[in-house]
Amino acid sequence: MSLKIFTIAPDPADPKLTERVRGLDQDGREIETAVTVERPLTLYLNGQEIVTMMTIGDYPDCLAVGYLLNQNMLRRDDRITGIDVDEETDTVVVRTERATDFEAKLKKKTLTSGCAQGTAFGDVMETFESISLPADVRLRTSWIYALSRQINLQPSLYLEAGAIHGCVLCQEDRPLIYMEDVGRHNAVDKVAGYMHLNGIPAGDKIFYTTGRLTSEMVIKTVQMGIPILVSRSGFTAWGVQLARQANLTLVGRAKGKRFIALAGTDRLVFDADTAATADEDRRHGRKGSRDDD
Repeated sequence: MSLKIFTIAPDPADPKLTERVRGLDQDGREIETAVTVERPLTLYLNGQEIVTMMTIGDYPDCLAVGYLLNQNMLRRDDRITGIDVDEETDTVVVRTERATDFEAKLKKKTLTSGCAQGTAFGDVMETFESISLPADVRLRTSWIYALSRQINLQPSLYLEAGAIHGCVLCQEDRPLIYMEDVGRHNAVDKVAGYMHLNGIPAGDKIFYTTGRLTSEMVIKTVQMGIPILVSRSGFTAWGVQLARQANLTLVGRAKGKRFIALAGTDRLVFDADTAATADEDRRHGRKGSRDDD
């Protein structure tokens, strides 16, 4: 499949994704501002209710498939026979050729530190420990700077209304698939679902996120088969530990000319001149990443 820069990008002009709300500012003046819309989406797999997610509502098919993949409810070789989205009832039904029954698994789910929809099941780690990421992939520091700049300047729902996270599938210095949602895990799952439905290979890709580098973010990136994870935000200790265990290249606090790599550093190629690299204009900075400093 041929990919170009921003095959998919946020559409902040979509009227279904924001609402205009009146209020007062710090001086008591009346203002009108855009706020992000969130709505429930209930996911069914072959007639069994799996979860209800709060989401902005775009790409429900990708979100559903990505969620099922990242929870090991859908196998990579499963044949999907249908995806039915009903906007009136806020439901999405994924149908597979293989019969499924996850009643026991659903009873033992564990809530994690993720926002919006962040759940992990005990057997996820068994899959995680069996995955081998490609070791010969390289990450040029010039790509980190180019990606940060392009993604940060791209019109987005975040810049329009805030209260949103973004995840971007990249190849070298090109951002390809940019998904947003109220929770970073929803945004990850949308990318995973899009990749699966469109047969996009993972071994030569970079995953970029605006969210924190937590254990679940690392686990999902490894499960997707992507060897490099970059974030504007910071790390958790378990996230770093798991990235080192999986040989995932983990780069955080990537803003302007700065970044920190805490795992998989042998993939880094330092080809950029930091003295000639401009720092980030605070007008384009994301609030969450500034708070993380």
